[in-house]
Amino acid sequence: MSAYVRPFLLLSFIVVFSGPTLAQTSGQAALPVIGSRAEATTWSDPLEALGTLRADESVTLSATVTEIVAEINFKDGEQVEQVRLLVRLEDTEEQALLRSAQAISDERRNALGRATQLQDRNLAARADVEDFQAQLRQTQADIQALEARLTNYQIKAPFSGRVGFRNISTGTLVTPGMELATLDKLDVMKLDFSVPESFLGRLSKGLTLSATTAAYPDEVFSGEIASIGTRIDPVSRSVSVRAVLENPGMRLRPGMLMEVIVQQRVRDAVVLPEAALEPSGDQHYVMLIDQSGDAPRLERHEVVIGERRYGQVEILEGINAGDLVVVHGLQLARDGLEVRLLGIMDGETDIRALLEADR
Repeated sequence: MSAYVRPFLLLSFIVVFSGPTLAQTSGQAALPVIGSRAEATTWSDPLEALGTLRADESVTLSATVTEIVAEINFKDGEQVEQVRLLVRLEDTEEQALLRSAQAISDERRNALGRATQLQDRNLAARADVEDFQAQLRQTQADIQALEARLTNYQIKAPFSGRVGFRNISTGTLVTPGMELATLDKLDVMKLDFSVPESFLGRLSKGLTLSATTAAYPDEVFSGEIASIGTRIDPVSRSVSVRAVLENPGMRLRPGMLMEVIVQQRVRDAVVLPEAALEPSGDQHYVMLIDQSGDAPRLERHEVVIGERRYGQVEILEGINAGDLVVVHGLQLARDGLEVRLLGIMDGETDIRALLEADR
């Protein structure tokens, strides 16, 4: 090949492969791009942990006397109201003693009445009236003691909640401490978890959190921190935290393992998709779409970023909420270049559909 042909081929190669870039920069063809608006939103730094659920109130009901079960008034898993009678033990003997004490009380009350009338007519000594009064008070005290003992034969719900399985039957002989039923208040749940002590300064009562469980993988339960432990575990160097969760439908159960995300350092922030960033060393840039002129053009802006999460980035400086930036088409984007906006990305935007529609 001659010396004159080689420079000609090289020049042709440069013209062919530099043609699109030169055409774009000269404004002959607007660059198609997809944009996204900077969004002002509430931002936080997530702190992840594992926690265990507990019922808001939980109790194991048991007997305090040895007696036979006379009556059972609940079904497995039933929702019961406070003070509802759940189990009644055989109390025939105690009821008989109570009726006897009440009869004695009536007798002594009548005797006191007669003695008082005689004393008013100076026909009885005052000491006799005082003796009858003391005897009546003693009988009334015996009645109160018997009534208190009778409550031991009636197992009532101390609060509204859901009972567990029934493991006893009528006629069962129960003894003190024997489990008769469990009762849990499930409309609100307590969530206990631990976090490293290094995060203690970022935690405070009232911080919001979200929690998920394998039982309901598509649902997020919301709550807030109710209290923070007063001691650091010297072995794990962690602090215990208790949160409160609403339990709609009472689907959560005590003992469930929950994945917890605490929303710490809650603040107002400007947020962009991470796809809008152009890193260059330690700096980050975005391509702002200026729509103030006859045709939209690009302006390269340096930004200061904060935290990142879930494909989003916090912008501390450089752009404002509502600014439109490029998220698709950055490879060919240049400062001052005219662009053609194919669409603005949001939660329902199908980028592929926009690109195919532009073909």
